[in-house]
Amino acid sequence: MTRNYINYIKIVLSDFNVQVGKEDVRFPTIINESLHSLTNDIGFRLIQFAASRSMITGSTVHPHKDIHKITWRSPDSVTFYQIDHLLIDRRHKSYPMDVRSYRAANNNSDHNLVTARLRARISNVKQVTGIRTSK
Repeated sequence: MTRNYINYIKIVLSDFNVQVGKEDVRFPTIINESLHSLTNDIGFRLIQFAASRSMITGSTVHPHKDIHKITWRSPDSVTFYQIDHLLIDRRHKSYPMDVRSYRAANNNSDHNLVTARLRARISNVKQVTGIRTSK
């Protein structure tokens, strides 16, 4: 009898239009590498959604310069925000190797290109069948 185990990884990468801050209260969901210091109202809803589904924001895990955290710029090029985020299952929080934005990508938009490098860690468990005999 063979057992097929299928493990799904929950990953959500989207333009949430939320600002998540560096408050210590939200540390299990939001790691301390956010661009903003305070969370807005919609950000509280994103944090509640992520916490209810045991997810973390992968875009606030890795330390980068602020220029690599900016995902949206206003038309006047004065105001910058980090509003595009990656949510990943807390169980797989070591999968994202790097999440950052590239501002030089020519995408004809006011959003910067957000990329994520992921590494899946797959374990190979060998099951012993039969009876072992000692010599």
